[in-house]
Amino acid sequence: MKRLRHNTLVFGLVCLAAIAIVLVSEGAYWQSVDKLGKVAQHQSAQNNIQGLIQGIVDAETGTRGYLLTGSQDYLTPYEAALRNVNASIELINASYGASSDHAAELEQLHDLTRTKLSELALTIRLVEEGKAKATVAILDSGIGKEKMDELRAIGNALVAREDRNIASNRNNIYRALLFSRFGIMVLCATGLLALFMYLRRTRELKLQQLQQQRIVQAERDRLEIEVAQRTAQLVELTQHIQSAREDERNRLARNLHDDLGSLLTSAKLDAARIKSRIAGGAPEALELLARLVSTLNSGIALGRSIIEDLRPSALGNLGLVAALEILAREFSEQSGVQVHSSLEPVKLSPDAELTAYRLVQEAITNITKYAQARQVWIRLSAHEGMVEVSVRDDGVGFDPADKRASAYGLVGMWYRVEALGGTLALLSRPGDGALIRARIPESVAAVVPAVV
Repeated sequence: MKRLRHNTLVFGLVCLAAIAIVLVSEGAYWQSVDKLGKVAQHQSAQNNIQGLIQGIVDAETGTRGYLLTGSQDYLTPYEAALRNVNASIELINASYGASSDHAAELEQLHDLTRTKLSELALTIRLVEEGKAKATVAILDSGIGKEKMDELRAIGNALVAREDRNIASNRNNIYRALLFSRFGIMVLCATGLLALFMYLRRTRELKLQQLQQQRIVQAERDRLEIEVAQRTAQLVELTQHIQSAREDERNRLARNLHDDLGSLLTSAKLDAARIKSRIAGGAPEALELLARLVSTLNSGIALGRSIIEDLRPSALGNLGLVAALEILAREFSEQSGVQVHSSLEPVKLSPDAELTAYRLVQEAITNITKYAQARQVWIRLSAHEGMVEVSVRDDGVGFDPADKRASAYGLVGMWYRVEALGGTLALLSRPGDGALIRARIPESVAAVVPAVV
């Protein structure tokens, strides 16, 4: 939020500076254009005034030539000069217009011009009428020279005034350009200062962001380390619980085998002795003894089944391959599901073999409860130092993202496999069966028992 406010402020300053530069530049431009236009007007007025005086001079020159020579050739320049004088008068009137500042000078200029032109026209008429002496008298009187001097004085005054106006406008142009120059320099300096402040603030915000990122990264690293430690502790705890569970199962299996097995076997032997002693008599007693022996046999079989569930004797006596074959055969016989086994001898430690056996056992239990499968594939193989054990079915499948009560057994198996340095994967989707696959490192020191 602070950075947004800072960026908004800097953006506003930059926009104001840009607008100010445009306004200063445009103001100086239009002021210069206006002053240049006025300079052109004043110069045009100067030229028109000078053209007027020059036209009168040319007209007077033509008149004197005609007076001295009587040749009509001098009247042509005279007439041309008159046209130039009339055009100059029109331009002068258009230049000054109704300006009250020059009304007196213009009126005097017009009067002197009319007087001078009238004098010249009178001189030409007297010559044409043959009154040359009267014309000479007019010239000798000096009136024309006085009028011409007055005309030149008025014209020079107007020209000098226009010179002052031109100089003033030029100075105004210079001042406008100078103001524009300094204004743009100040605004550019302001823009550069704003840019410098923006860059410095951006750098500070960047440093703060980097510092916050370092803090967040350090916190993340700490949490990752803590999570890794907690995960390792959970793996160790799970391994300890599973080891304690297996030890308890072994203890219970031994007790059942040693104590309950001995009691049941002893009871069976006692029943056999009793049967031999009362043979031939008391048929009812013999029938009861036979039923007792059958019950004892069922108890002995149940005890053996419980012992096998607690501690698979085939695993320790025959090896992992044989134990899995027996497990697969019993599962197929009990459930009616067709089992396809592909089991290869592998090198695993006793704990790893037990983990692999329990994994298959847990998978088969879940298949029996939930999968509704018709076929099951059990595979055991070794490749590049890793032992792979997998169980696949063609049942109803499920979404692995859904949390199910049956998944906790697989979670425990995941921790057991993880504790051995292996990996466990579960692949399934509704309607497409399920696959449980574990990869466990081989144990070089493991001895593969011979299959009997």
